[in-house]
Amino acid sequence: MELFLLILKISFGVFFCSAGIMHLIKPSIFKNFIPDFLPKKRVSDSAGFIEFILVLGLIFTSTEKKAALGIFILMIFFFPILLWDVTKIRPTIGSKKVAIIRIPLQFILMSLFYLQNS
Repeated sequence: MELFLLILKISFGVFFCSAGIMHLIKPSIFKNFIPDFLPKKRVSDSAGFIEFILVLGLIFTSTEKKAALGIFILMIFFFPILLWDVTKIRPTIGSKKVAIIRIPLQFILMSLFYLQNS
């Protein structure tokens, strides 16, 4: 089980670190996820920074549980955006089918971060 959690932590770390960096260097990728009434650049930069900091927290034993909880909360915060994306005629990333698949995938990822935190 420990090996599984280590592999999971590394995989999530790479994924979220990449996403965080992409928020900062290519914010245009995420602009359609952000509702028009919000400042898109500021929201994208903030999300990227938060994701990057939380991934750094996963590295250290003393902060990994808090970082996993932070990522879990961030995923809850981003969940309405996934629902909003499904309702669009043309989802932001991929097809309607991909947008629909991302919803249960989000729950799986959230469950795994919950396990990491418990």
